[in-house]
Amino acid sequence: MATKLDNFIGGQYVQVAADCQQWIPVTTPHTGEVIAQCPVSTPADVDAAVKAAHDAFPAWSQRTFKDRAQILLRYHHLIANKYRDELAHLIVKEHGKTFAEALGDLAKGNETVEYACAMPELASGRIQEVSRGVTCHDTRVPLGVVVSIVPFNFPFMCPNWTLPIVLATGNTMVLKPSEKVPLTMTRVAAILKEAGVPDGVFNIVLGTAPVVNALIDHPLVKAVTFVGTTHVAEMVHRRATGRGIRCLALGGAKNHLVAAPDVDVEMAAHDIVNSFTGCSGQRCMAASVLLIVGDNQKLVDAIVAKAKVLTQKEIGPVIDDASVKRITGYIDESEKGGAKLLLDGRPWTSRLQPGHFVGPTVILHTNASDRALHDEVFGPVLSILHVPTLDAAIAIENANPYGNAAAIYTQSGFTAEYATKRFSAGMIGVNIGVPVPREPFSFGGWNRSKFGDADITADGGMEFFTKRKKVTTKWSVPSERSWLN
Repeated sequence: MATKLDNFIGGQYVQVAADCQQWIPVTTPHTGEVIAQCPVSTPADVDAAVKAAHDAFPAWSQRTFKDRAQILLRYHHLIANKYRDELAHLIVKEHGKTFAEALGDLAKGNETVEYACAMPELASGRIQEVSRGVTCHDTRVPLGVVVSIVPFNFPFMCPNWTLPIVLATGNTMVLKPSEKVPLTMTRVAAILKEAGVPDGVFNIVLGTAPVVNALIDHPLVKAVTFVGTTHVAEMVHRRATGRGIRCLALGGAKNHLVAAPDVDVEMAAHDIVNSFTGCSGQRCMAASVLLIVGDNQKLVDAIVAKAKVLTQKEIGPVIDDASVKRITGYIDESEKGGAKLLLDGRPWTSRLQPGHFVGPTVILHTNASDRALHDEVFGPVLSILHVPTLDAAIAIENANPYGNAAAIYTQSGFTAEYATKRFSAGMIGVNIGVPVPREPFSFGGWNRSKFGDADITADGGMEFFTKRKKVTTKWSVPSERSWLN
């Protein structure tokens, strides 16, 4: 019988309340086998987790930045050394990533931990004599209890976009992992305790939408972050801001890559294939649409050739059967609508049973209205559309409702600058199909890819998770008078 998972509250693994009515099977995408049972926690569980975080806040927030950073440094070391392989295998098991991708998940998440370890320097306030005898200085003050609601696609990295910055700035945290991949962070909770995080500073409560709503509505919660689909992100943002608390909700994406006529075919083809097939296409930064300016058959052929030789050793399964059906549904619809399948990944679905597999798929569209060109497919599918000019490509990118990422492939600095200035997206790549900014630069899109004013990592996160306190001081009467005295 699959293990029933516990919440992590007040520094201990705690069984869900006895009146819990619903358990969700956690399956491995490789075979569909049930590997655990995730509870839909009750209101009592949510209340216990938030109160534990609230009770731990005064002592934790009064520690120095240096003290908190030293604990995070130990956490960083434990993840990078002692528990790296254990956690990577856990990610492979519950998510389906390849082992190399799982190691990347850990490494990228740990980069944010490394950034947070520098918080004693980064969070230093400013001080200046603004008038004769008058000094202003500011300090960063933590908010209190922060809730983070994270998606399935990066079981370690996405929680660690927020966790280290939340803790380094003196806040306490309640994490709601995806019910599809709850094992990794449930294990990490004990590692945080081993690193020295005091009881109650970090908590986990498991569940689905009712738990999310209960967390947002709890009167002791001061801020909420969310990563997921645009539809849910917008609802979370409205609900949280409706009760007057801070909220940063990252939504979906439809990332456009543009290939200029002077593109380096070999370099671009390699990068584009990595972008749309990496992590089985289950990342918000994945390539989704390739707009080719003019007729560049060499580029198309090179993309298909490189994607065609990939196997399930390089591309793992997608998360579940529902994802398989959604992804293959877009492929079916495109084919029926007249699009040409240059590479069809649907045979993987039947050949690699009982797992949840979809192979690399390349679709050549002639109808710009095809849904696969507009909806977030979230699988290893690349839609190609030829356009007459660079301006036409930019117009298509600008017209899509999302604004997460866009990229230009070119050997011309002028062309690159022309496109990057005109793309309507928050993260831009030049000859890079996964333009993820790394610390000290922050992660976040525009338009309907993000609801809220800040970015989620680096200085954006530091700003979001703190309030600025401004102090103006005068100790002596200056000989010259001004409007201040």
